[in-house]
Amino acid sequence: MAQTQIACPRCKQLIAANIEQLFDVTSDPQAKQRLLSGQSNQARCPYCGYQGRLATPIVYHDNEKELLLTFFPSELGLPLNEQERMIGPLIKQVTDRLPPEKRKAYLLKPQANLTYESMIETILGKDGITPEMLKDQQERVGLIERLIQVTTKDVRSELIKQNAKIIDEQFFALFSRIAQSALSSGQEQIARALIDVQTQLLEETEYGRRLKESVGELEAAQKSLQEAGQSLTREKLLDLVLESKTDARIRAYVSLARGGMDYVFFQNLSERIDKASGDEKARLEGIRTKLLEYVNDMDKQLEARYKQAQEFIESLLAQDDIEKATQANLEHFTQDAVDIAQQMLRQASDKNDYARMGKLQKMIQVLQAASAPPEVMFIEQLIQLPDANAIEAALKQNDAMLTQQLLDTLSGLVAQMESQSDNPEAKAMGEKLSEIYKIALRLSMKKNLG
Repeated sequence: MAQTQIACPRCKQLIAANIEQLFDVTSDPQAKQRLLSGQSNQARCPYCGYQGRLATPIVYHDNEKELLLTFFPSELGLPLNEQERMIGPLIKQVTDRLPPEKRKAYLLKPQANLTYESMIETILGKDGITPEMLKDQQERVGLIERLIQVTTKDVRSELIKQNAKIIDEQFFALFSRIAQSALSSGQEQIARALIDVQTQLLEETEYGRRLKESVGELEAAQKSLQEAGQSLTREKLLDLVLESKTDARIRAYVSLARGGMDYVFFQNLSERIDKASGDEKARLEGIRTKLLEYVNDMDKQLEARYKQAQEFIESLLAQDDIEKATQANLEHFTQDAVDIAQQMLRQASDKNDYARMGKLQKMIQVLQAASAPPEVMFIEQLIQLPDANAIEAALKQNDAMLTQQLLDTLSGLVAQMESQSDNPEAKAMGEKLSEIYKIALRLSMKKNLG
C-alpha cells in the first residue's frame, strides 16, 4: 500500500494518503481486510478536516472464490477505452501471479461494478453476508454516530433504551473497531467521546453488563490457576470449575485451561455426577452441559484461526520466490501461522513431497533468520521496569503491542519458568513475568471492550 501525495478534494492542499488499486487476496490474504475496513484509499486532511473515500479504480481478486471484480469511479469521467487502459495492467498482474493450473475461465470475464457499494456487497455475498445483514450493520453504525453526537447523558440513555435490541455482541464488536480506528488515526476528540459512550453502554445495557462482568471473572480465574501453579491437576481444575458461582467464571476457565479439559477431565466429572443425587446431581449435570457448549465454541474459534493461518501459508507457497514472499509478509506471521508451517513441513516429509518440503524449509529459515519477535523484545523491556505502575504505563504507551500474540508469549514464558521451580532465578523471573501477564491481560480485556 503506497503512500502518495495528493491534493485534498476540498481545499486542494497536498496531503499524504494510502493509495491501493489492486486487492489480490490470493497473493495477499490481508488485502481483503484492508479493503473492507477502509484502511486504503481514504483521505484525511489536517488543514480543512475533510475525511472520505478517494475516487480511484479498484481491481479485486480471489482465486478460491473465482472472483475478479473491477470498479471505476464514474466521477473520474473517463471513456471506456481509458478505463480499460488503466485497469488492464492490474488484471495482468493478477494473471501473471497465478500458476497455470489455477488460471480459470473467470479471469477472462471480470465483473464490472457501477458502484463501490455493489462491489463490497458482491465480496461479502460470497462469504454468506446478505444485504439484510449489511442493513443491520449500517443501522448499528448510525446508532454509534448518534451516540457520539449526543453530549447529554440523559438523552444518550434514552437513545440506548430505544435501540436496546441492536446493542448486542455485533454492536460491541463494531464499536470496538471504530474506537481502535479513532485512536490509531489520532482522532482524540472522537476517541474521548467514544470512551464516555462506552462507559454508559457497559452500565446501561444487558450485554454491556455481561462484558464488564466477564473481565473481572477472567482475572479471578487467572489468579486461581496461578495460585494452583505446579499442583494444578485435572481434579483440581475440576474443583475450581465446580466452585464457580457464575457462568462467566466457568467460561473463563475454559478460555484459560482448555488443554486440561480432555476426556479424562470429563470422565472425572461424570463419575462425580453418578455419585451425586437430587439438586446436587442436577447442578453438576448443568455445569457439564455448559462446559461442553463452551469447549465446543472455543474449539470452533481455534479451528477458524488455524484455517486462516493455513490459507495464509498456502498463499505464500503458491509464490515462485518463497523466500521473498515470506520476507515481505513477516509482519503477518502469527504463532498459529508458524505452527501450521512446521506442521506442514512434517506432513510433507512423511509423504516425501520434496518440492513442498523445500519451500517450507526456506520459509522457516527466513522466519528463524528474522530478528527476535517484537513481543520478546518488548517483554525484555517490561522486565526491567521497577514496579506494576511502570509496567502498566509502558503497556498503555505501546497499545499496538498489546496483542493476543504478546499474551501467548508471556503465558508460554511463565510456564517455562514455573517448570524450573527448583531454580531460584527462574522462580523470580516467573513471578515478574506473571505480574506482567496479569497487567497485560487486564488491559487487553478492557481494550477489547472498546
